[in-house]
Formats: sequence, structure tokens, C-alpha cells
Amino acid sequence: MKTKWKISPYLYLLPALVIVIAFRLIPIVMSFIISFFDWSLQGTGRFIGLENYQNMIHDPVFWQSMGNTLWLVIIQVPASIIFSLFFAVLLNRIKYLKGLFRTVYFMPFVTSLVAVSIVWKLIFNEQTGLMNTFLGYVGISPQGWLSESRGIFYLMFQDIGINLPRYLHGPSQALFAIIIMTVWKGLGYNTIIYLAGLQNISKVYYEAAEIDGASKSKQFWHITVPLISPTTFYVLLMTTIVSFQTFAQIYLMTDKGGPLNTTKLIVYYIYEKGFDLLEMGYASAVALTLFILILGLTILQRRLERHVTY
Repeated sequence: MKTKWKISPYLYLLPALVIVIAFRLIPIVMSFIISFFDWSLQGTGRFIGLENYQNMIHDPVFWQSMGNTLWLVIIQVPASIIFSLFFAVLLNRIKYLKGLFRTVYFMPFVTSLVAVSIVWKLIFNEQTGLMNTFLGYVGISPQGWLSESRGIFYLMFQDIGINLPRYLHGPSQALFAIIIMTVWKGLGYNTIIYLAGLQNISKVYYEAAEIDGASKSKQFWHITVPLISPTTFYVLLMTTIVSFQTFAQIYLMTDKGGPLNTTKLIVYYIYEKGFDLLEMGYASAVALTLFILILGLTILQRRLERHVTY
């Protein structure tokens, strides 16, 4: 029997397809082409081959920006998963006003990132910020949150006489402040996603575990964690992608990626090269490198997901 071909489904998909092509596919292709040129904002350029990529490899600021970004991803992604799952478990146990608590947790996510960044910049203010005020109440000296360029792990361990190697100093305290704000901002979304995953787990498993005498902790590690692994991989994938694309916080809360470029992330570095210094060809080369890196991590995580969950 022949299948009748209809054009109507494709017409429904056409608006979304046009948007994807115009704002995703074409920019990626253009970025690839421009990366081989000494390109200006006027749309004209001189072909220079791989020179932009060679300059990128020998640029210490590029590697510092990439290192800063990796530190952010390494800390932010696990922290987001752990805190989101923790609060989702708590919300799942609430019997009354569950909708109210969901709304409260989700509000930071839907709040403007610009407004949130400005508020957190005030919170981290060295003289009048709430963070240092709170630390003063518990007997900790005020911290230079957004102005301290030394690594957070170095600052933590130097007080007890442990000198860490430089590569273990960690992100600067300024970047750590950005991480705190970013984890808080995305907490509501990930918590709601985890909550949906938890509510899809049948109570039969927990009832059987209780009959067998399993404790709450064993039920969590042997029932909850394995059954929400698809949710965990989704949160891992999306949080990783979003972390690599962090920009607004750096632009609004720091002085051009300061202090000493320790908060300059790779996306801000692309913006700086492309729109401040007007080196569009070089910025495109860095952007394409970031695209390949995110694509590779996405493919790796998807393959790991299939291996673990199936």
C-alpha cells in the first residue's frame, strides 16, 4: 500500500525550520568562513588561511579564558546536580503547599539575568554587601569577593599551612562568586526537572524495599538514583552546555573579566575580540573552537547515557 505524501506537516514545521536555519545554521557556516579571514564589521576581509587559529593557539589569554571556563564547568555542573536533586527530594516529600514551594524555587530561573546579576553584585560588595555582613556575624573576616584574583582552594588551604601546586589553586574567588550566583539562578529549573523525574518513580519499589527492611538511604541510592539516571543525564547535558555559554554575569558583575582576567570566560573573550577589538575573524575562530568542544562533549555524554541507562 502506498503512503500518501502530504505537504501540510512540512508547512507546520516551516516557521521553526526557517528560524533554525536563519539563526543557527547560517551563523555557524558564516562563522566557519569568516574564521579564515581578517574580517571587519563592514563585511569585508582578507583571506589569511589558518592564521587566526595559529594566533589563538599561541594566545595566553585564550588559554586562561578556557581554563577559567573549565573551572566553572567542573564546579558548577556537579553543584547544580547535587543541590537540585537535594531540594527536589525535599519538595517531593512535602504534602501541603507543594505548588507554592515549586513557584518559590522556580522564580529565580524566570527572573531577568540582568536584574539578578546586579542584585548579586550588591550582595558581594566588599563594604556593604550582605555576604560579608553575614560572614562577620559568624566570625569570618570580610572577603574581596569580586576583586580577589587568588584561587579559592589556595585561600582555603593557606590558612592551615598547606601550599597547593598552582594548577590546584582553583578558580579565583571572584569566579567562585560568579559560580555561586549561577548555581542559584539555575537551581529552580533543575529542581523542577528532578521533581518530575521523582514523581514518575512508582511507589511499589519503595514499598517492596521497606518490606525487605531497606533504610531510607539505601532506598535513595539503590532505587531513586538509578531510576532518575535519564533525568540526571539530561540535567548534566543542559547544565554543561549552558555553563560553557556563560556571559551576562561576567559582563555585568566584573570589570572586563577582572581581576587579572581570572573571570574572563571564553564567551566573554569572544565578545571582547569581536565587538571591542573588532577582530571578527579571530573571534569566529574561537567561537568555532567552542562549538566543536561543546559538540564533542554532547556526543560523549549522549553515548555515556546510552551505555549507563540501557
